[in-house]
Amino acid sequence: MAETDATADTPPESEASAPDASASGDPATDAPAPDAYVLITPCRNEAAHARRTLDSVLGQTRPPDLWVIVDDGSADGTPEILADYAARHPSLRIVRRQDRGRRAVGPGVIEAFYDGLATVDLARFPFLCKLDLDLELPPGYFEGLIARMRADPRLGTCSGMPWFTAPSGRRVSEKCGPEMSVGMTKFYRRDCFEEIGGFVRAVMWDAIDCHTARRLGWTARAFPDAELAFEHLRPMGSSEKGVLTGRRRHGAGQYYMGSDPLYFAATALYRMAHPPYLLGGLAMLRGYAGAWASGAPRHDDAELRAFIRAYQRRALRVGKARAVAEIEARHLRPGTD
Repeated sequence: MAETDATADTPPESEASAPDASASGDPATDAPAPDAYVLITPCRNEAAHARRTLDSVLGQTRPPDLWVIVDDGSADGTPEILADYAARHPSLRIVRRQDRGRRAVGPGVIEAFYDGLATVDLARFPFLCKLDLDLELPPGYFEGLIARMRADPRLGTCSGMPWFTAPSGRRVSEKCGPEMSVGMTKFYRRDCFEEIGGFVRAVMWDAIDCHTARRLGWTARAFPDAELAFEHLRPMGSSEKGVLTGRRRHGAGQYYMGSDPLYFAATALYRMAHPPYLLGGLAMLRGYAGAWASGAPRHDDAELRAFIRAYQRRALRVGKARAVAEIEARHLRPGTD
């Protein structure tokens, strides 16, 4: 899930249920395929959604060369579902972590992600993706993302856009902007992922990565193309404690990231016009104000925080699209102008 939390646990020991041979199953001396990719999926208690995600990924027109699923101490039927699929699909590798007693969103998710990454020879994969286990993807999803990556050498991270099914049965967009890849499916060019230093083990990891990439001359995109739209089986910003808790957590995360107060207030007002109406935006403001009032810690890269605030203030004046375009025009990578 694309959620964040203000606390992180020390990751317990984990074990992989598959041998740590060549990550793709080929001899280690073989050159990696130019479109090879690995998925890493942290999960906990996803029995209600896992089969839909597993089936939609394994049925891709370009399926993953390796899929590492990190079970973060599930107490429902998730382990049995994963074992069943792993027995039938050699590309699946299951890593099991001890039960921490709760779902640890944000930093906890990234801890689990890195437990999975530790079992992978990343040099064998030009592309990687952090993928949640509560999604249903269209069949050409990864083939489409790879094609866009190969067509644009500056594109460092990308995704499609999520939607969810409302109680009425209506399909509802999660209103994500096109300037960042979404947290539930972070598809990366390996070179970009390594240059930004990977994901921070902190709140707002799924925005900090895109800002860092853009600052280094990469681009980030969430494509609105219909063939890349995917269903989020648990709406973004929800949690085991409720949607409003997720919104408050998001507000605290924005403070941690260094977001400009006026910009964040504008985004909270925008969210008030979408479910949960009014209350969601108010919860975001409460989270931000609470972190500010308590003197909560902020991301330790002061220059990045200043970069983010400058972008946001410019976006308030000219709009996100133009503000992003101006940054991309200034921060060019060698050989890509």
